[in-house]
Amino acid sequence: MEPKSGETTSKWTVFGLVAVGVFMATLDTSIVNISLPAIAEYFQIPLSGAIEWVIIAYLVVIAGSLLTAGRLADLIGRKPLWIAGLALFTFGSALCGAAPSLPMLILFRALQGLGGAVLTAVSPALLTTAFPPSERGRALGLNAVIVATGVSAGPVLGGLITQRLSWRWIFYVNLPIGLIGIGATILFLAERAERKREGFDVLGAALLGLGLAGITGGFSFGDELGWRSAPVLGMLAVSAVCLTAMVPVELRHPYPTLDLRLFRNRVFASTCASLVLSFLALFAVGFMLPFYFEQLRGFDTEKSGLLLTPLPLMIAVFAPVSGALADRLGTRWLASAGMAITCLGLVLLSQIDARSSELDIIRRLLLIGFGVALFQSPNNSALLGSAPPDRRGIASGVLGTCRVVGQSLSIALAGAVFAGAGGSQAGRALRHADPNQISQLRDQLTSAFRTTFLTCAAVAAIGVVISVIRGPEDRPGRKRSPELRSRAGAEVA
Repeated sequence: MEPKSGETTSKWTVFGLVAVGVFMATLDTSIVNISLPAIAEYFQIPLSGAIEWVIIAYLVVIAGSLLTAGRLADLIGRKPLWIAGLALFTFGSALCGAAPSLPMLILFRALQGLGGAVLTAVSPALLTTAFPPSERGRALGLNAVIVATGVSAGPVLGGLITQRLSWRWIFYVNLPIGLIGIGATILFLAERAERKREGFDVLGAALLGLGLAGITGGFSFGDELGWRSAPVLGMLAVSAVCLTAMVPVELRHPYPTLDLRLFRNRVFASTCASLVLSFLALFAVGFMLPFYFEQLRGFDTEKSGLLLTPLPLMIAVFAPVSGALADRLGTRWLASAGMAITCLGLVLLSQIDARSSELDIIRRLLLIGFGVALFQSPNNSALLGSAPPDRRGIASGVLGTCRVVGQSLSIALAGAVFAGAGGSQAGRALRHADPNQISQLRDQLTSAFRTTFLTCAAVAAIGVVISVIRGPEDRPGRKRSPELRSRAGAEVA
């Protein structure tokens, strides 16, 4: 992929274009959360139940569309699909900002999620194609900076925009960014690719979409509606049936939406598992700490948001460093060390209580953020590098799907453990507690947080083991023996 002028700096042109789309999509996942109370007040509904679909509709559509978007990128080219993703996301943002009712807002958020799925699935493939194999880790590290910046900026910008303008402008802010991104992509992004004459696996795409959407929806509502409720059991049952039926369909189809042969590659399969476990362990931190700050410590929302920023900031600072190191040293031991540091940070985080200083909390979050930064870029580089070039779009879709599924499972796991340890009950009781009961309720809350974070640490420990035993990847520039070359070819054949 080169700019039309043929300059050698084309990789930075591609990075700039990807940065626009990734920042916009990532910002939107965090900017909406802080505006939910204002949206609920505007439509005069309670801050529970239906309002949560503003978030969940976006996540469900992304989960169900990522792999299909990745496959389409391999079929028709990444440039046209990237433009389509930017257009869908921008158009969906405009509709969300003008939504006359909550049901319409939820519908438009689903459309926005479709655009977000395309951007999420295609961006890693664009970067790994534009950068040489020897700089793949560096490129993905820079991509992690954009993601972390969007996550960090979302709550701050969302609060300012909602307070000074209205909640509608958290969507309208995407319009100039999206239009600039579309124009720049058309002008500057050239793609040396011909459309492949391969069939599209409609049935496999449908089964995958329904299966992954069912998982995301079921785990998102499990804690609120109850794990034995009809809607949750129904979504999980549909998911199980669709994903089970998907396996023989994909194995028989000559051009599957999800090429299951990729998982014969030990590095690919192991890095996917490690990525899911990483988000399963990590996402609960951002989900649970606001309850710790506001219920146990009595901090306001603004202060709670600021105390959460050290984690994504550490990722933004160190992810490019770990990516560059992975290009030189390989990914296996860096990813393993990063997951181990994350595990240690979660163990230390489990020791905080109602008397912990803010500095103690920040130090623990900095350690976790450093571990995540050390893990993600090398792990993602190994995942994408282990896929053949003509299947890199599928691999990008798998990467994004692992992230979304890990996040959904993390919320479900953290919510279930916290509630099972009595944390939810103690948090509700603490609001109207008798002065004689406050100390006991705080101790119960502290114990519930400790159990939850130790559970996350145990998940991270499993991730360490998988990262270590996965075996070495094929590093750019390293000569492989004939035996290893033969084995690698057989794994994806």
